[in-house]
Amino acid sequence: MTDPAIETEQIVKVFGKRRAVDRVDMQVSVGEIYGLVGPSGAGKTTLIRMMCGLAIPTAGSVSLFGHSIPKEREAVEERIGYMPQERAVYRDLTVAENLLFFGQIYGMNRKTIAARTDELLALMQMPDLEKQRADLLSGGEKQRLSLACTLIHNPELLLLDEPTIGLDPALRSEFWDHFHALKQNGRTILLTTHYLEEAGRCDRVGMMRLGSLVAEGTPDELRGRVSPDGTSVSMEQVFLELTQASKSERSNA
Repeated sequence: MTDPAIETEQIVKVFGKRRAVDRVDMQVSVGEIYGLVGPSGAGKTTLIRMMCGLAIPTAGSVSLFGHSIPKEREAVEERIGYMPQERAVYRDLTVAENLLFFGQIYGMNRKTIAARTDELLALMQMPDLEKQRADLLSGGEKQRLSLACTLIHNPELLLLDEPTIGLDPALRSEFWDHFHALKQNGRTILLTTHYLEEAGRCDRVGMMRLGSLVAEGTPDELRGRVSPDGTSVSMEQVFLELTQASKSERSNA
């Protein structure tokens, strides 16, 4: 039995008097797409930053591939790719220069980076933009480049914070095609989103509200908790029903 790609145990993050993340237990298996959904301020970004080792838990623990984070972060650094909400590109560099920069961070040689750049620009439908400065790209093109930079070193685990935010429906669908293709190639993906309809495209979903993980399961399992046949409810209805129930349960505890 292999270690889960991601595991958190009673993880907490406190900022002043506010609990941004409150005792979250989670496991993400190797090879699955796990969607962490919830409104802005639910704690999704804070949780994913603790998984990356960019924020230190106030309490609890997080591990990636069995390695404690942030203590053993170096052991898994080259196995993970992190895409923050803010587009992770350098505006004054060209598309190719951005990919070269991120590739060199991971110790890749120029020949390997060049070959990988060709692959990624073809994948992202940007083959003619190699010499274009990033600040002259459209919003969607910048998002494509940000994802390409995350993928440059071919990581096993992708931690994507709101990767489809601000994209039009067609481009969001294109990104989901990329995610499922990556899964077919053995990659593990944890992504955050507040687009609840995207939850239906994940293998499993965790619903967050006010720092807590209030519901978890496959899309069909979560729908089944709201409707007997699970076919007539949207993920928006599921979220509202389950998070409201959780709120009532906590107030009565």
